[in-house]
Amino acid sequence: MKRIIDYDPLSGITTTFDYDPVTDMTIIGREQDVEHILKISKALQNDDAYTRQGFKDDWWHYAIIPNIVIEKWINELGVNAFDKNDRKRVYQLLNDPMYRYLKTTSKHHLPAR
Repeated sequence: MKRIIDYDPLSGITTTFDYDPVTDMTIIGREQDVEHILKISKALQNDDAYTRQGFKDDWWHYAIIPNIVIEKWINELGVNAFDKNDRKRVYQLLNDPMYRYLKTTSKHHLPAR
């Protein structure tokens, strides 16, 4: 039976513990409810004026990446969204159909080579 062993109210990430006696396997899981983040991303993605204003003000809000996705990228892909050296790969992931829903714009960023 899965049990909650920690909850971080700041990030909204819940850490769970589970044990499968059949396989003698302990499973530590991490979960985050990202529905509200995805709703914000979608609304901003559909607001061209928001992107235009960002360009006008010399900034571009390109995406909202939930903490749980950042953890997944680090653990499974070796991509750290906070590392400048991984910037090109982060943009590639955000433009991939699998993660495009995290973007706050319909535009496409081409990272410097």
